[in-house]
Amino acid sequence: MARLNVKGTDIAIFNKQEEDYICITDIAKYKNSDRTDDLIRNWLRNRNTIEFLGVWEQLNNPDFKPVEFDGFKKQAGLNSFTLTPSQWIEKTNAIGIISKPGRYGGTYAHKDIAFEFASWISVEFKLYLIKEFQRLKEDERKQLGWDIRRNLAKINYRIHTNAIKENLIPPELTLCQTNLVYASEADVLNMALFGMTAKQWRDSHPGEKGNIRDYADVSQLVCLSNLENLNALFINEGMPQSERLAKLNKIAIQQMKLLTDNTGIKRLDAKEK
Repeated sequence: MARLNVKGTDIAIFNKQEEDYICITDIAKYKNSDRTDDLIRNWLRNRNTIEFLGVWEQLNNPDFKPVEFDGFKKQAGLNSFTLTPSQWIEKTNAIGIISKPGRYGGTYAHKDIAFEFASWISVEFKLYLIKEFQRLKEDERKQLGWDIRRNLAKINYRIHTNAIKENLIPPELTLCQTNLVYASEADVLNMALFGMTAKQWRDSHPGEKGNIRDYADVSQLVCLSNLENLNALFINEGMPQSERLAKLNKIAIQQMKLLTDNTGIKRLDAKEK
């Protein structure tokens, strides 16, 4: 469960069926931490709130019960009218508001509805909430993009190491000797793309954590993924290492020229930075 901090108030968020729900109980704490339930009920009593919720449900929920909604709308605004989140959910079959029990319990609302509630609490708070929510989504997008590229590299790395194992490592080699072969083949790719081995990069970057590939940009990661597949193919064909290195280097130069000129790749690189 993700969390935001908006003007000193911690706000929980959870994802349900690819939709984000924000804890409006936490939002209410910004105004009065001792009366969060009362604030939510007062908001639900408002006629404008009922109309907004009804329209949202009709647009997003095919199982919404319009007859029950009309009944609430007629009573909204009267002094005698009261409504809790649980009553709204139960009577109308609503999906925009969720009551969660347990450790992270409270009343949650779809982000569209949560922003509306935040506006009722404080227009300023709503604007800060939207800003922090957008920042969270951007961070998630970047992390997802990075994970996809890293996972793609890992999959291709497995193809690459399997080709090495099946074609270059005799059964009698020790574990230490086997690791040297893997490292040697990894450096074939490093030399072809980066022009240096892993050790050369570490020696020239003593203060950096990780390895040369952790600092590759989008274009280089795409190219590296392609080179791993090609090197596996060349290994299976029995091509000598020196010949493979020369061939992969030429391919890397060609691909990097194409990738660095690609508008989509440039946009991804710019967003990563």
